[in-house]
Amino acid sequence: MKYSYEFKKNCIELYKQGKWADTPRGINKYYFRNYIRRWNNLVETHGIEILKHKSHNNSFSVEDKYNSVLEVVKGKSTYQVSIELGISEGNIQNWINNYKIYGYNGLVNKKKGRKSKNTTMKKTNIHKPKKLNESEREELIRLRAENEYIKAENEYIKAENEIIKKEIALREKNYAAQLKAKKQRLSKNSKKKATD
Repeated sequence: MKYSYEFKKNCIELYKQGKWADTPRGINKYYFRNYIRRWNNLVETHGIEILKHKSHNNSFSVEDKYNSVLEVVKGKSTYQVSIELGISEGNIQNWINNYKIYGYNGLVNKKKGRKSKNTTMKKTNIHKPKKLNESEREELIRLRAENEYIKAENEYIKAENEIIKKEIALREKNYAAQLKAKKQRLSKNSKKKATD
């Protein structure tokens, strides 16, 4: 849930007075109070402007990320490092995990977004298929026949599986009926013994 700048500011003012802001509906009180403590620590470290929503993400260099990971390795908590940088603990944890898996290269910023299309492909190739030679044509015919055979075989297997499922369901139904009848017989026998 995103909180407005004014809301965070009011929560911190109440916190400094020794009071807690009302916990929003649907939020755990314990977690919400931790948010307020974190906001307060961020403000003490970076000033009140840190609470404003940023229109862009901070981009940290590989060296910044590496130094942050080293701080955690040396003994600082991810919480302390995240407060110092003004980012979430999750980001620090991701950097640590990437460093453990990929080493220094795991901290390199990856390009975001979709990969560019293959520029070497010509548009004319998309619309005009290449003519096949004799062996390719034979291979295509063979593969199509093989696909049809596999499709037919899959349909047969599906039908066979349905029959097996129905048989299993019928057996389970019969077994349940037998158990029920047995329980009824046992309860009748126990009633007869109790009356004797």
